[in-house]
Amino acid sequence: MSNFKKKILITGGAGFIGSHLLRWMVGQHTDTLFVNFDQLTYAGNLANLTDIENSSNYHFIKGDICNPHLVNWLFDKYRFDGVIHLAAESHVDRSITNPMSFIQTNIVGTVTLLNAAKHAWKDDFAGKIFYHVSTDEVYGSLGAEGFFTEETSYDPRSPYSASKASSDHLVRAYHHTYGLPIKISNCSNNYGSYQFPEKLIPLFINNIRNNKPLPVYGDGTNVRDWLWVVDHAKAIDKIYREGAIGETYNIGGWNEWTNIDLIHLMCQQMDKKLKRQKGTSAKLITYVTDRAGHDHRYAIDANKLNNDLNWKPSITFEEGLDKTIDWYLANEKWMNQITSGDYQKYYDKQYEQR
Repeated sequence: MSNFKKKILITGGAGFIGSHLLRWMVGQHTDTLFVNFDQLTYAGNLANLTDIENSSNYHFIKGDICNPHLVNWLFDKYRFDGVIHLAAESHVDRSITNPMSFIQTNIVGTVTLLNAAKHAWKDDFAGKIFYHVSTDEVYGSLGAEGFFTEETSYDPRSPYSASKASSDHLVRAYHHTYGLPIKISNCSNNYGSYQFPEKLIPLFINNIRNNKPLPVYGDGTNVRDWLWVVDHAKAIDKIYREGAIGETYNIGGWNEWTNIDLIHLMCQQMDKKLKRQKGTSAKLITYVTDRAGHDHRYAIDANKLNNDLNWKPSITFEEGLDKTIDWYLANEKWMNQITSGDYQKYYDKQYEQR
């Protein structure tokens, strides 16, 4: 460990966004040791990281961010210079049926990490960074006009977004109360490879491939801003290294789509790639009862990130969706393993092999 200039803890690194972040940072910053700390729950998958698992500057440890003894041991052992905290329960539907798991992981887990960092770094915060990755859902719902900015008041509408709002407030409180050097980012909907197929895009790709119904909430007019996960990973890296201490940055793709328009675009691309007659996939669309408390529109103003740190999305949504569909169609084995239902046995086997 003494060979590395910096040591950074990445929580939730086996998840969707975390695995892309690690893949990017491990390759870009060979003088830094990255420790991936992940409990490997249903959405955490070491198969997402096979291409970097033998890298000299990458190390994986299985564990729960809510376990203070283990978290404190990690800080004592590795003497981290920074934390990038992504570990979270993140699916709105799951939060509606089981809010307590979101409170435990997203709130208690975040405080456990904050306490460990505060204790390990004590009053010597020079060069240290606690970076908390959050969501645009903390801002609530927009009407037809306007955008979320870093000054938008919080107005969470689901147990998920409320738990993330709480964790955001706690991170800021540790900065103002204890001087802990923090950074926060709030991102829009991510899409790309390795995403757990409970989320809209991989779910619908898989359903179209298998000729299953495409369940659309309400009338499908809810609007989301979409961000390619690789662009998000690059933004996190830039904020971690160049962003100002105590600041919040919104990360968005400038890609607003109604759910139904996005689904029709996906159906069109899938018909071409599967060589099906035009309109075949669209016939699978099925309208279902709307989600409870379903926010109407999210849209991020990412001008602060662009102006201060010179970041902007690298590709359009149409290009990103095309790449994403190609990846899922080429990785049918990965999708079949993930959707098999026998999650824990699969993950435990992965962990034992590594």
